[in-house]
Amino acid sequence: MIAAESGPATAILAQEATEVVGDLSTRGHVFIAVVTVLALVFILRLVRRRQLAGKYAMLWTAVAAALGVLAIWPGLLKSLSAFVGVYYPPALFLLITTGFLFVVVIQFSWELSRNEDRTRTLAEEIALLRAELGLPLEQRRAEPDTVAPDATPSETPAEPPV
Repeated sequence: MIAAESGPATAILAQEATEVVGDLSTRGHVFIAVVTVLALVFILRLVRRRQLAGKYAMLWTAVAAALGVLAIWPGLLKSLSAFVGVYYPPALFLLITTGFLFVVVIQFSWELSRNEDRTRTLAEEIALLRAELGLPLEQRRAEPDTVAPDATPSETPAEPPV
């Protein structure tokens, strides 16, 4: 039995097992190219409207460029998966994208936590400044420079002495 397993059939099976199977069709690559162009247009539109910060625009432009490279050179993902030892190239693509999205989520969580700390600190500083000015509690909650539109100058709150 052992001698039969080490014969030429086993060598052929082992050789076939290392061969990368599965590749994106031409239709799949065209789809990736179209999605990449649409993503770039959308990113540029957001940047022009100042709705996306520059650092995020650079990040998503780099992602779109990477997708564009995969769309232009169809065999690149297959070669990369053979080099890494992944036998199904779309699985490698999903693994890379999942890892990338995981890093993005961690980075956004870090920034959100940092902004929450900054917001709390600013709110505390504003409360302390308003308390220092001796404003009544009702005015501490309202905007400091708001005056009712129909108020006469005598009805406006007086500035506290400094």
